[in-house]
Amino acid sequence: MKKALVFLLLVSVYSCKYFEAEKIASEDILNEELKTFNWNTVDAYPAFASCESLTVKEDRKECFENTLASHIANTFLEQRFVVTQNINDTVVLGFTISEKGVLSLNDIKVDSLTTLEIPSLKKVLQESLETLPEIYPAIKRDQPVKTTFTLPLILSVNE
Repeated sequence: MKKALVFLLLVSVYSCKYFEAEKIASEDILNEELKTFNWNTVDAYPAFASCESLTVKEDRKECFENTLASHIANTFLEQRFVVTQNINDTVVLGFTISEKGVLSLNDIKVDSLTTLEIPSLKKVLQESLETLPEIYPAIKRDQPVKTTFTLPLILSVNE
């Protein structure tokens, strides 16, 4: 009887380990979730008010890019550039749109001939961006996120 009692006591002491609940830290859950998170895509692209009603992701992206490009093009058309040589160049603009919808120009890749012929190019670009309508930021998992993108603009000026 004593042996059975000692045996039951030992079994109960060692079996308690099997009934412990494993605690999972919230940091572990977050780290696991971040591993499956694709940082290179967004659920909804940035948009202007005119593009906000579009539900298809690619249509919304195209509307945003076209609206931005046409706004910049209209600003350029209002300017009178005097050049000594014909210019056919692709200007590549690098942008960032913050979580609050603030657009900032990060980079302008332009040919040296274009810069020489149109020294006010960067100033005109900056001024055109300051007059843009309100931008709604990109959305990822129902949260506004910062996005970066490039926009090529074809610049053609004849003397």
